[in-house]
Amino acid sequence: MLLLSPGKEQWVITDTSNLIVNGSTNINKFSCEIPSYDRLDTLTITRNGKGALLSGNVGLNVQSFDCHNSMMTRDLRKTLHQKEYPRLFIQFLSLNELPGLTAKAQSVTGLVDIQLAGVTRRLEVSYQISADADRTIHLLGFKTIKFTDFNLVPPSKLGGMIKTNDELTVTFHLRIRAI
Repeated sequence: MLLLSPGKEQWVITDTSNLIVNGSTNINKFSCEIPSYDRLDTLTITRNGKGALLSGNVGLNVQSFDCHNSMMTRDLRKTLHQKEYPRLFIQFLSLNELPGLTAKAQSVTGLVDIQLAGVTRRLEVSYQISADADRTIHLLGFKTIKFTDFNLVPPSKLGGMIKTNDELTVTFHLRIRAI
């Protein structure tokens, strides 16, 4: 078990962290990913009673999205206004609790601010948190969002015959290590 010390600790996000967006159209499903993290960002964890403040900002490069289909990748980047807003941001705010960190994943929730295409929304995210033998913490987050939550119009093709559904499932896997 990996225990966090009382007070503040800083953790660096490793380049093996990733983000996956799953969605669907009226004819098929799709999955787009940012396969690795291209920045050196840190998260700060501060224990406060049972819960914890989790602060830090993750900035993901929208250009890094890969939908494994060039047309779909281009449409997603265009929908997210990649030229005007080249990064999407996740600002971590809190965790409802900070469990003992073991190899067995434990469920927690936390608040984040997500900024996408210039629009920020505060959301509660579900996490699975664990630690491995190398003292890496795995923070796996899940959230269902909608394009329209961020004032975005889901992409469509062929005069609207192929329409992307509004709802997306976002999964991110942050691998973080103590500084």
